Amino acid sequence: MATERSLAALLRSLQSSSDLQSALNLLPTAASFLPALGNPLNVSLLASQLLVAPAIWEHPLDLQACRRILSVFNSAAIAVLQNDAVDEPRIPYGQPKKLGREEWVKAVVNGADDKSPRWRHVLLIGGMLIGFEAQDRQGLSWSMRSKLETALVTATNLSLQESGQKDGVDAQCITMVLNYTFELLSDSERANLDYDILLPVMIQTTYSSAEGLLGGYFLGAIDKDIVEAPGKQFKWPAQSVTFGHVSAILSSPLVSSLGPLSRLMAHAVENTGDPAIVSQAVDHVAGFARTLMVQWRQNKLSEVDRAEEAEFLESDSLSSTIPALWKLLRNCLYSTVIVLRAVLGRVINDRVLAAGGSAPFLSMQALHILRSLYFVSSRVGQNSSSQHTFVTLAAVDILLQYPELAENFLRSIKPSELGQIPAHPFERCLDLFFLNTAELFTFVLPSEPSEELLISAAVPYLAAGANRLLLEIFEAAHSVVLAVFAIPGNAAVAAKHLPFYIDNLFAVFPDNLSARQFRLAFKTAIKITAPPSLLSNNQPLLPSVLLEVLHERALHASTAPLPQSAQSGGGATEPDQTPPLSEQAALTLAMIDSLCFLRVEVLEEWLPLTAQMINAVGGSEMRKVCVGRFWDALSNGEMDVDRAHYCVTWWSTKGGRELVLVGHESGAVSEDADAPYMSGAIGEVAPESKL
Repeated sequence: MATERSLAALLRSLQSSSDLQSALNLLPTAASFLPALGNPLNVSLLASQLLVAPAIWEHPLDLQACRRILSVFNSAAIAVLQNDAVDEPRIPYGQPKKLGREEWVKAVVNGADDKSPRWRHVLLIGGMLIGFEAQDRQGLSWSMRSKLETALVTATNLSLQESGQKDGVDAQCITMVLNYTFELLSDSERANLDYDILLPVMIQTTYSSAEGLLGGYFLGAIDKDIVEAPGKQFKWPAQSVTFGHVSAILSSPLVSSLGPLSRLMAHAVENTGDPAIVSQAVDHVAGFARTLMVQWRQNKLSEVDRAEEAEFLESDSLSSTIPALWKLLRNCLYSTVIVLRAVLGRVINDRVLAAGGSAPFLSMQALHILRSLYFVSSRVGQNSSSQHTFVTLAAVDILLQYPELAENFLRSIKPSELGQIPAHPFERCLDLFFLNTAELFTFVLPSEPSEELLISAAVPYLAAGANRLLLEIFEAAHSVVLAVFAIPGNAAVAAKHLPFYIDNLFAVFPDNLSARQFRLAFKTAIKITAPPSLLSNNQPLLPSVLLEVLHERALHASTAPLPQSAQSGGGATEPDQTPPLSEQAALTLAMIDSLCFLRVEVLEEWLPLTAQMINAVGGSEMRKVCVGRFWDALSNGEMDVDRAHYCVTWWSTKGGRELVLVGHESGAVSEDADAPYMSGAIGEVAPESKL
């Protein structure tokens, strides 16, 4: 009787509570009552009242309140499992008759009746399924679990069909419960979900709703609370309203589990039956990404380059509030990439989306989305995520099949002012995206657009290596210029711009260019100008001219070891085990790297000169590095058959071995050739080679 009286009091309170918080405070009591009741009718009554109680549902609800309703049924199911395990009641409300587990489940599910909307049934059934089966609890028989899964999928589909709004609390609840329970559903039940309706609901709820990412507008709102602190630094206080808002977004039910939710959206993309819905989803994601980009550009934080944050951002903000913002932005990036991965996978496998009227445009949209979020991905690294790499390369590969559209795409993202380095860090970030992306399109672009777009965009950055803010884009500029030169159809462009490039290359080395970067760039330049390139047909002496410039520079180069940073460059990720190199040694190694591209008749001239350059290198350790690289170039397969045959001949019968291995010692002997000798004396004998 005590239990019935307490239940009646609880039901009256659920009917008459004046404010929402008072009603929500009753939910823990309801969660303790559900597993303790011995009458199935009372169980059904309480479950039904939780879904229709005016004290709860007649007030405006947010998703947190709905999650508390879900947790009532989740906690009750867990309590039933625990009570069965210890075989004693844990609720101090008398000793009611104990219901069997399946009987209790049926009684609770009977509470999902016609008095409440179907989307609230999803909360009840989802909470039960989570309580019994999550974390591998296996609390239900196979048949009962199958019935619960079927009931959840049926309630979801019916509520989606009845729901008139895609961003109301009903849609948000459906998205939340499915996100929590999707891993618990069998494949057959997953296939029964109506993805044509579900996908737009999830996309809208996740990216645009008040319980999701707010369409990206949270980023612009932050700007009003970013103030100038002493020392000309920006400060974003932890006590500000906008930081509290960002923290609330991070802890919201949808955003806090954005990873699984993104995978659920990706699954919906892969399984929706209407290809047009996939295109609409991409449009929505593109709008969200574009809003984020615009909001970031208008934010004061975008004025600070990443390399200058310690100087221009207040230390407390840099350690507390700003990391929280970047965490949220990274979540946005990863979510969109996961969805785009599914979209491009669908494009590859779907006959309708793979058609010429859809595939290139979806690919362009995907690249535009990546561009909009590049201010985030450039911080975390594009190659840090295999899915990001797949999206980029898949979109590019598809677009490469449509050269005219590829050119139009590059024109749409080209720098706003070609030939100039923007002052704003955000604009430079977009320039970096353009250069990195344009490099992938070089072999389908005609020579005119290549010169107009790519060369013009890269030229201002070619000499910017000394600026630590531009190091990454400096490397990208060199890379894209060499990629343009390497295309056979761009021989005229290469002939026009290569002299300037080589002159710039020698001008920035070694102060602004590392030894590794210089060697790679010069080797590529020789490869471009040597046979069988078209450029070599018109200017066959160009490789020799470039080598002569290198040789002349090496003769007067410094022999002092370069700083370690000038040897490895910004792209090195592993410590270099080679001894410190001088400018002279780096130039000599660049010469050795280029030998494999020379014609045999040119090799005949440059092999002895290279040996002399090796002997001229100051420092025995650096000379050993050059000798080792020279021997490696001759013997490791870099040369083709004809070149290798001549190198063997030169090494064995034309004095190459002696010139390389004992040339330095011979040079030392020749310095004393004019010293006085006794008549008939024999000079110093060169040491024998062990080869």
